Amino acid sequence: MNRIQSLEMRGISKSFLDVHANQDIDLTIRSGEILGLLGENGAGKTTLMNILYGLYNPDDGEILVNGTPVRLKNPKDSMNAGIGMIHQHFMLVDKHSVLENIALGYEEAPFFFPQRALRRRIRELSAQYGLDVDPDKPVWELSAGEQQRVEIVKALSRNADLLIMDEPTSVLTPQEADELFDILRRMCSEGHSVILISHKLDEIMDICHRVMVLRKGRVTGEAPIEDVNKGRLAEMMIGRQIATAYAKADIEPGETVLEVKRLDVDSDRGLPAVRGLSLDVHASEILGIAGVSGNGQQELVETITGLRSPLAGTILMHGKPLDHADARQAHRLGITHVPEERIKYGIVPNLLLYENSVLKRHRDAPFSNWIQMNYGVIRTHAGNLVNGFQVDTPSVNVKVKNLSGGNIQKLILGREISGGPDLLIAAHPTYGLDVGATEYVRRQLIKLRDQGGAVLLVSEDLDELFMVCDRIAVMFEGHFMGEVDPESCTVEEIGLMMAGSVRQEA
Repeated sequence: MNRIQSLEMRGISKSFLDVHANQDIDLTIRSGEILGLLGENGAGKTTLMNILYGLYNPDDGEILVNGTPVRLKNPKDSMNAGIGMIHQHFMLVDKHSVLENIALGYEEAPFFFPQRALRRRIRELSAQYGLDVDPDKPVWELSAGEQQRVEIVKALSRNADLLIMDEPTSVLTPQEADELFDILRRMCSEGHSVILISHKLDEIMDICHRVMVLRKGRVTGEAPIEDVNKGRLAEMMIGRQIATAYAKADIEPGETVLEVKRLDVDSDRGLPAVRGLSLDVHASEILGIAGVSGNGQQELVETITGLRSPLAGTILMHGKPLDHADARQAHRLGITHVPEERIKYGIVPNLLLYENSVLKRHRDAPFSNWIQMNYGVIRTHAGNLVNGFQVDTPSVNVKVKNLSGGNIQKLILGREISGGPDLLIAAHPTYGLDVGATEYVRRQLIKLRDQGGAVLLVSEDLDELFMVCDRIAVMFEGHFMGEVDPESCTVEEIGLMMAGSVRQEA
């Protein structure tokens, strides 16, 4: 198979009913190049890459590899053409070993002793690109960074010359992200090319050779990376400059709102998820929890919000215990929750926007009198949320599943803040959002804090934690490695703590 020296997408258009996801897009990438692909949520990036990977067929346009038109009707066609895709959520089977995952669908394995040949191939690729992959280790034992390296080996073993990477650092520590970038640079030096989808402008500036920006399905800009800066990229994406820092009122934290003492919680598998953990959150304060996903953050949040029962420990809200609290009781005690999985747990997709706007409060006055719902009041409330929290929707009467991810998140945030909570727990509130929506969500968290609210913010985005939080606690394997002041701490120190070092060692 010939190596990909150049790939072109010419005049690519794709519509879904009346929505024009891509409109007459041209894209070019050459061997040894890293192209950054930027755009707001709903700008058409994922649709364009799904076309390149054979998951969608374009309505118009053509794709050329080394100057020759190709038809990519399915992912197998794309893989045969030398195109691989590493999705934001890894496509690995947890219970299988690395070798078994790479063997799935691997057509070049010999008939006799296929494991021996594949193990040799994995080790060759690991050595060639510094990937350090153990073929015999079960996937469930691997960190997020190790799983990503497995995905890269899987693509390279299928002779991928062009890698499409969707938000590749979203679950990595800073150190793992640096290691990934070293791997990508090494690959490009040997003739591979990469299309990198990311909302993190620092990453784009750090590793990409060129950048291309989409807005509402069209190309709004393209330039060599040395000709742009972060401000210019943001302006190309959303039409205006974004803030690089956020003003916070200079106020002392108030009374203790939430107090957690020596909490023990198990995961769904019955394994220890949180052990002996203690924390407190005060009024007029944002406490951030940093850590790579899967270190007990989800179980901690679910326990505080009444979705999971603890094994031991005490949770106090304004000094009163939340003994055996369920989610409804936790809400009545002043706790609101922006969940990590907004579609799965934050909304009912098939309900209308105005119906979603009063979830958890639909039994309360003035929305209900326990006999019937007051839909006039509910629609007015939904309209106020839409206007106050800048939710882009044609009407409050649309199904909420038809909104973009950023607008769904604004609606959830508005719903949870509008009741004036004593404590807001926000789990990864800007995950997957574009820079404009991210900026808006962060400002709302700070506004709630400045108005006397307490906020517990769980995030893997260290820039976000440094910009927004008053204190940051770092979580690893169900324990706190330490607590830091963002004014006097470095990203590297937190990164080491995220990888298991206690603060003194870091």
